[in-house]
Amino acid sequence: MSSNTQTNRALALVKQYGIVLVLLIMVIVLSIIQPAFRTPANIINILNQTAIFGIMAVGMTFVIISGGIDLSVGSVLALSGVIMGALAQTADATTPIWEGVGTFPFVMVLLVALGIGSFCGGFSGTLIAKTRIPPFIATLAMMTVARALALIVTGGRPVSGLHPGFAFIGSRVGGIPVPVLIYLAVIVGGWILLNNTKFGKSVYALGSNRAAAEISGINVNATLIKVYMLSGFLAALAAIVFSARTLSAHPGAATGFELTAIAAATIGGTSHSGGIGTMWGAVVGALILAVLRNGLTLLGVHAHWQGVTEGAIIAIAVIIDMRKNAVKK
Repeated sequence: MSSNTQTNRALALVKQYGIVLVLLIMVIVLSIIQPAFRTPANIINILNQTAIFGIMAVGMTFVIISGGIDLSVGSVLALSGVIMGALAQTADATTPIWEGVGTFPFVMVLLVALGIGSFCGGFSGTLIAKTRIPPFIATLAMMTVARALALIVTGGRPVSGLHPGFAFIGSRVGGIPVPVLIYLAVIVGGWILLNNTKFGKSVYALGSNRAAAEISGINVNATLIKVYMLSGFLAALAAIVFSARTLSAHPGAATGFELTAIAAATIGGTSHSGGIGTMWGAVVGALILAVLRNGLTLLGVHAHWQGVTEGAIIAIAVIIDMRKNAVKK
């Protein structure tokens, strides 16, 4: 084998898995300069923190691959969370949201939350599919409406005194946080759905070329609606995990989380031109953000500067994506 062939293969591997190399370098450097970073307790903490926006990033990956964007997931998380919380308040809750309603069965409360998230996502998807309104505008409208409804439902108050079932979801099994186990299940499910189903192939085809997808017999409108329903469903699932970790729900919860989910997918190589993206990339992107935030916090970097750093990384990731697509064209 010639040296040129070996070099080309090495460059191809770096190009494909460079994001993993970046994550490994970050972990090694932070482990050296801040010993507290590499402790088992901190590693578990990073995974636990990743679970919420990581779940949302899985849904966002489907959306971006389809050629869209979903700005509403943070607000959908808040809305589904507070309604779920209001229905799950125990009789001895100090500040009941809906007095006299009583505590609903725990499983029913979870299903209501997932139903609300799916409905919000499906509504946005229907607007996009039927009216051809840009996804940015449709989901921006849903973001505004969902957040306002969350504030109306609660009167701006946090929802506490939740069903003890949430304490279990926020606990650990065999030393591993249940939110992390839920996140792992979502990753596996998302990978199977994206790579081994007709729906996943339709999402890639839609993002690559909508006109060609229609000609090939793909029901574009149905696919779009399903993509945004999935995003809303996972936002609601993230709301369950969020409430389990804090044992409360808040109408202002997850503000800006939509940007974090978008950032995770983008850093992981999901192209905003559509048709390109992987589930493992989104997972690595979410881990990079979590490791970055955790490391900067341990190093004493102010939260505002952390935001500047994260924004710069997002910009670099998008520039790299644009250059790669320009070369392909």
